[in-house]
Amino acid sequence: MLGILNGRVYDPLNGLNGEVRDIWVKDGRIVPPEEVDRERAEILDATGLVVMPGGVDIHSHIAGAKVNAGRKFRPEDHRDHTRTRTAFTRSGSGYTVPTTHLTGYLYVEMGYTTVMEAATAPLVARHTHEELEDIPILDKGAFITMGNNHFIMRCIREGDRDKARDYVAWLLSAARGYAIKIVNPGGVENWKWGRNVSRLDDEVIGFGVTPRQILTTLAWINDELGLPHVPHIHGINLGQPGNARTMVETIEALEGRRAHFCHLQFFSYGGEPGKRLRSGAAEVARAVNEHPNVTVDVGQIIFGEATTMTSDGPLQYRLHRLTGNKWLNDDVEGETGGGVVPMHYRRKNLISAVQWITGMELFLLIADPWRVFLTTDHPNAGPFFAYPQVIKLLIDRDARAQVLEGLHPKAREGALLPELDREYSLYEIAIITRAGTARALGLKNKGHLGVGADADVTIYADLEDKEAMFAHPRYVIKGGEIIVHDGRLVRERPGRTLYVAPPYDPGIEAAIRDHFERTYVIASDNYPVQDEYLPHGEVVPCA
Repeated sequence: MLGILNGRVYDPLNGLNGEVRDIWVKDGRIVPPEEVDRERAEILDATGLVVMPGGVDIHSHIAGAKVNAGRKFRPEDHRDHTRTRTAFTRSGSGYTVPTTHLTGYLYVEMGYTTVMEAATAPLVARHTHEELEDIPILDKGAFITMGNNHFIMRCIREGDRDKARDYVAWLLSAARGYAIKIVNPGGVENWKWGRNVSRLDDEVIGFGVTPRQILTTLAWINDELGLPHVPHIHGINLGQPGNARTMVETIEALEGRRAHFCHLQFFSYGGEPGKRLRSGAAEVARAVNEHPNVTVDVGQIIFGEATTMTSDGPLQYRLHRLTGNKWLNDDVEGETGGGVVPMHYRRKNLISAVQWITGMELFLLIADPWRVFLTTDHPNAGPFFAYPQVIKLLIDRDARAQVLEGLHPKAREGALLPELDREYSLYEIAIITRAGTARALGLKNKGHLGVGADADVTIYADLEDKEAMFAHPRYVIKGGEIIVHDGRLVRERPGRTLYVAPPYDPGIEAAIRDHFERTYVIASDNYPVQDEYLPHGEVVPCA
């Protein structure tokens, strides 16, 4: 039992905006005060401190085959970035691609308690779950890539949406996934032929379907299955000048169906293909503001080292050609592909500066904080532990102006950012890092401190330097246990893996077996992830 007394509570899902409240914890849950024996409870005096729910990250790359390939591919990322073991913690290494245990430690030391792995091919989901289980403390889940899946595209070509729906339900259950992930729909399949897609109505080679059909079908399936999270979409034309228009068209193509667009900064550039990059944030933010069915995360650039890793194979080849950096490309049979390319974002580099400006403009131009969330698309735009840096920039316009002044001068020409005076409040920070992300993920027990919620709580000293404040919480409580005290880990515990198990017509299994016999090197019976890989697994119900 635990009591957190006299803290200034920021709990947007329950309408608390800095009011002084007591929080009571029993058996890992927030409970009413009458359920706690105060004489026996441990008491934390939070007078003058800021109390928020534990952070919830909607999009990060922390586990699985692609992440592990990045670790192996970048030994330089691990030099001089190490942590030695202690009496109860393991050693770890890595800066942009930290090892599993270090990932858990770094997140919780920053006040985060729930993180979603943003893209896993179902064929390699076992590897992902092995690594998720090895990440301590955090609750987590995995999004399953489906935007280039051969079975789904054949169903779309044949006009059999019900068959596609049952297959998606089976696939999520087999991979123990949490949500539908779409990456460059059709473009990754075309990359196998040295091609890509650039418009929503381009044809996917060999299947006769289009990115528009893939997106709208999977959005319909998501609603049919009542999944807790909406389709998590990485669109087409990532990183290309003029892709803001494509993003607006993609939002409109959904025709009101719910969806989440990830790392929106990479899809919000103006200009013309092949021309100079410039911000198109105003155009994209206007579309987001006009479509309440859409949520987004930003993918804010962090100046310094990064490791790009994505299931968007043609993009990685393009980055390799643009930068000259080493690259890794792979294919997952009949499901997806991807790659890894090291990156360094520099203030004096014109492209990096425009990308930084674009992300900041999105944060400030999208009106509703319940629909725009803080991410760096870790490790693509920079490491997740730089979130406090971004929070400071959102809260303090003078800090933004100081960074802006040091950027490439041509990037500043015509930028809207100098005119944007908006400053986020602590209440809004709690939304974009906790309440909003939990609500978008459909996690009813996360992101708030109401009765029945998971007892995941972060307590901060109210410092003038907001970067320092959010980088080093006074306390982090996970499941009712104090895990961090004064920025230092004091305890380790396992986290849970969250997944869905939507119902489906078992008649689909005959078609699946036939598909596997004809196209896979693995039998369909050996494909699903067994219970043993999720010793701390927990099913989140569908609607």
